Amino acid sequence: MNKTTAFKAISLLWIGSLAGAGFAFLTQVLLARKLGSNDFGAFSSALTTITLLAPLAGFGISQYWLKAFGQEGWAGERWLKPSFQFIALSTLFLMGAIVTWALYSSHDRLTQNLLLILSLYILGQLSVELVSSKLQLEEKYFHLALWQFLPHFLRCSMVFITVVVSSMALAAEYYAVFYSVIAVVFFLLAVPQLLHMVNGKLTLKGHERAREFSALSLKPSMLSVAGASWPFGVAAFSHLIYFQSNIILLKHLSSNSAAGIYSVAFTIMTAVYLLPSVIYQRFLLPKMHRWANHDPDMFYQIYRKGNWLMLLLGTLAMLAILLCADWAVPLLFGEAYREASSVLKILSLSAPVIFLAFSAGATLVTQEHMKVKVKYMALVAIINVLLNVTLIPLFDLRGAAVATVVSNLLLLSLYFYGAQRLVFKNKFR
Repeated sequence: MNKTTAFKAISLLWIGSLAGAGFAFLTQVLLARKLGSNDFGAFSSALTTITLLAPLAGFGISQYWLKAFGQEGWAGERWLKPSFQFIALSTLFLMGAIVTWALYSSHDRLTQNLLLILSLYILGQLSVELVSSKLQLEEKYFHLALWQFLPHFLRCSMVFITVVVSSMALAAEYYAVFYSVIAVVFFLLAVPQLLHMVNGKLTLKGHERAREFSALSLKPSMLSVAGASWPFGVAAFSHLIYFQSNIILLKHLSSNSAAGIYSVAFTIMTAVYLLPSVIYQRFLLPKMHRWANHDPDMFYQIYRKGNWLMLLLGTLAMLAILLCADWAVPLLFGEAYREASSVLKILSLSAPVIFLAFSAGATLVTQEHMKVKVKYMALVAIINVLLNVTLIPLFDLRGAAVATVVSNLLLLSLYFYGAQRLVFKNKFR
């Protein structure tokens, strides 16, 4: 793929993701204004809990597909049937566990209802990830951008109609129903596409069928799939812990209102991290698996240039937030959330750090380095929880923000160490 084609593909993905993030952001603004900080905090906490647990459904299968096909080419099809068996089993178990936990744990009635309703949201998250990996392998970037945009658009449309057009005052549970209904719709839309994969109708790009190896014809078992994919599942789970667990911990260690205020700052930072996410996770990742195995010089050049680009973009993002936070937060979300601006300023210090972490961390996904990345992420997740448990009772919202910044700095340090000492060790001798 030449530079012009690559630029067009990245632009398409970025525009689609930016539009999706814009609608997701607007949805949060509408919900925050309509529900108030207490109910919005409860809703955000329940949704964050479900989102955090969602990677356990399939446990890294979607990301493992990118690695398997990047290494094996068309022979990677051998992993598909046992993958779907594992996905079905793990998803049913996870949803059953969430329902049981919601019914029999000591939750207040609102939180219990939200968890029960949003348990179906897992189906949507799973479907979006699986089909996204399929479209990445096929390099169908327009379809990928559309697929990731539509859930945000539909959720925003339903919330907009009830909040702005209708005069009805709805409880938080009704908005949870909207989220779950859309999740089920996307699950039903995903089924035909995933069946095409199993039936050999995948149009894999970047590999020739003639290069298949007979040694790879052995069909793996469901346990083999679980053994191969678990590092990706643990990585996704760990990422969500140090990225989103603050909202859940604030709810339990402080209040629903604190969780709601922090959610506002978190929503803005999520939008900021959209650009590096699109570049590395949606566009470059399948190619990086190929380069790591077949073109190490290109792999190293992408790493070096990516570091400088991410440092520049992350610094610009941080400065923009510091300049705009005080007036932008109350303007968008209302005076009730003004306190979120100071939290946002602290979180903005993570922008250059996380942008760089996308570049360094992407190299550790390739070849056999994923297990090392998982160890780094799990360590940071544990430290993040400990920092939150220590700092939130002392400093409330600002304590949670500081815990996030410190965790991100540690993560970047570990990623850089791993990239230079393991992935590119021949370059740094």
